[in-house]
Amino acid sequence: MGSLAAVLLGIVQAITEFLPVSSTAHLLLVGELMGESLGDPKFRAFVTIIQSGTTLAVLVYFRQDLGRLAVAWVRGIREGRPLGTPDARLAWYIALGTLPAAILGKLLERRIEALGNGVIAFSLIFWGLVMAGAERYASHRRALPDMTARSALAIGVGQALALVPGTSRSGSTITTGMLLGFSREAAARFSFLLSVPIILAAGVYKLTKALPALRGEPAWRTATLIGTAVSAVVGYLVIGWLLRYLRTRTTYLFVAWRLVLGVLVAVLLWQGVLPADDDAPAPVPAARAR
Repeated sequence: MGSLAAVLLGIVQAITEFLPVSSTAHLLLVGELMGESLGDPKFRAFVTIIQSGTTLAVLVYFRQDLGRLAVAWVRGIREGRPLGTPDARLAWYIALGTLPAAILGKLLERRIEALGNGVIAFSLIFWGLVMAGAERYASHRRALPDMTARSALAIGVGQALALVPGTSRSGSTITTGMLLGFSREAAARFSFLLSVPIILAAGVYKLTKALPALRGEPAWRTATLIGTAVSAVVGYLVIGWLLRYLRTRTTYLFVAWRLVLGVLVAVLLWQGVLPADDDAPAPVPAARAR
């Protein structure tokens, strides 16, 4: 993989990781168009590792919020009032909301990895329709201080559902938040804060599994470093843009995006341009066959 391809995929990862449109689907599609497949261990390792760039973007963008929550959490425990302040409660709610994805991710890891690419098209379309329903019928009135343990757990279940490829972690959590009556910006902000524990833990775990695939591959290691750096910088910018966007605009843009992409992926799978399974190579077009 060349540097230009690494930059492009780093941008794709950053944009689609935070927008509710599924980074897996985009990396699958763009990778296949560039001649790469998620069935290739080196490309899969590349995709896994550059996600650490977007993790860094979240940590840097929300550094003040995370620092404030951590201080409130420690102070609450020390003073014997763990839920005594709004920040302390929010910290505990984030921990509570992390549990469903942590538990299900560990229990269902092998089954999730075995899912074929066909589920991506279904997830894109299904969650696009759910998001449209949430946008149309939800009240959008609750703010972040209105978060409760029950709401945090429900959004955590939404995050767990994003283990299914094509769902989009931000898409499922923002949609669940809206269904619970939260404003678009509040749902997105909690979605980002909720992502920190799970993506840090999952990132370290996946990193240890992915790195061996790049041993003895200096070109791939260089491309991975470039892609990670690009995803971090672009990811930081995308977070700020999305929060500003959702203050005054609806999510219908992302609904349309998901539906169009879902149909496109389904058509490409049906035509054999994309492999139905990550481990299956895409068929070589007749014009290129030798």
